Amino acid sequence: MADSGFSYSLDEIKQMSEDVLKVAKTHGASAAEAELSLSIGQNVSVRMGETENIEYNRDKGMSVTVYFGQQKGHASTSDLSLQALKDTVAAACNIAKYTAKDEFCGLADAALMATDIQDLDLHHPWGISVDGAIALAKECEAAALNVDERITNSEGASVSTSTGYFAYSNSHGFTGGYPSSRHGISCSVIAESDANMQRDYWYSTARAAEDLQTAVAIGAIAGTRTVRRLNAQKIKTCQVPVLFEAPLASSLISSLISAISGGNLYRKSSFLLDSLGKQVASSLLNIYEEPHLKKGLASCPFDNEGVATSPRQLVKDGVLQGYMLGSYSARKLGMQTTGNAGGNHNLIVQSGALDFAGLLKQMDTGLLVTELLGNSLNMVTGDYSRGAAGFWVENGVIVHPVEEITIASNMADMLKMIVAIGNDVLVQGSKQVGSILIERMTVASD
Repeated sequence: MADSGFSYSLDEIKQMSEDVLKVAKTHGASAAEAELSLSIGQNVSVRMGETENIEYNRDKGMSVTVYFGQQKGHASTSDLSLQALKDTVAAACNIAKYTAKDEFCGLADAALMATDIQDLDLHHPWGISVDGAIALAKECEAAALNVDERITNSEGASVSTSTGYFAYSNSHGFTGGYPSSRHGISCSVIAESDANMQRDYWYSTARAAEDLQTAVAIGAIAGTRTVRRLNAQKIKTCQVPVLFEAPLASSLISSLISAISGGNLYRKSSFLLDSLGKQVASSLLNIYEEPHLKKGLASCPFDNEGVATSPRQLVKDGVLQGYMLGSYSARKLGMQTTGNAGGNHNLIVQSGALDFAGLLKQMDTGLLVTELLGNSLNMVTGDYSRGAAGFWVENGVIVHPVEEITIASNMADMLKMIVAIGNDVLVQGSKQVGSILIERMTVASD
């Protein structure tokens, strides 16, 4: 299973993580946890048919957290020699002596540790050569440039590949680890018409190279998306339905997830405080967490604390079923960890019956958003305001592109005003969701 490019095998870094814990114990630590990782990768980029960058990365690291009762120390190193590991543990132990006691710190409960670490098919090394990657990137860019003669320039196309090993151990006796990989192809081009210039992009990412969109398809989509933005117009300030295109719809789900995540909850900096079991969104919204999807971009058998992950329904018919908690935030809230130390694991938003064309028809007249600028969400109040670009729609048909606008509302209201979720689902990250139609937002223009 080991890649020839790695200095250590997966079994070896698992053993190293266990050895680190033994060193911590000799320093008097009452508990400890250690994480080791190795990764190698390659990225090439081309621009206007010429090779622009060739990058290689070879990273390794170890981080250790030690506990002396309710005092905690943390240190990390990129040197995996035996002496460096010992010195890093000693540094963490020394730091712990100077930290204040925190009754909520410590390892996750031993009973929650993963015992059945299944293979989730996350490791698919891509043996593409540098020359092969350059040729693929050029093919992608050429496909974009060939879409329309108005595409006059390029920000480039890139092909990346990476693979790595990860191991985690803690003093409950838990040790786990697995290999993983991630590959991607992307392209961004510029179109010009009269005095108007526009850019857009497209990309594909997957665990296995064969699951990527083809380079030609990615380039063609990037080119098409760019040309259609030419000759954008401004519109008058209005209140209309807003359709978030699938690549952007995940940002709405991200805002919901942030609002129900432990850190924001125990700090009382969330617009969804005390919302467990309450209606937080439209009855159309159903969100499932599926951490064990084969080849999933956010799949994992255990979280960053060794806690077993498990499938669950996070939102049912708009009603919040659970929070996103690690052990620390769970203790602060008087609850139990949900196995989300480190983040969410493959959030699947249930699709409706409509495709993208059907969503436009249902919207009738309104704004299709294809780009968001800036990030203005007040997590405490839910107030939402972002720069945007997209297309004006009338009678269910795209009329013309628009730019230099701001869309505004309140996120708590937006979630409840979801009137349709499309089946045009994209798999580009940890959240899988189709386009989302919001009943009404304020669209402001100059």
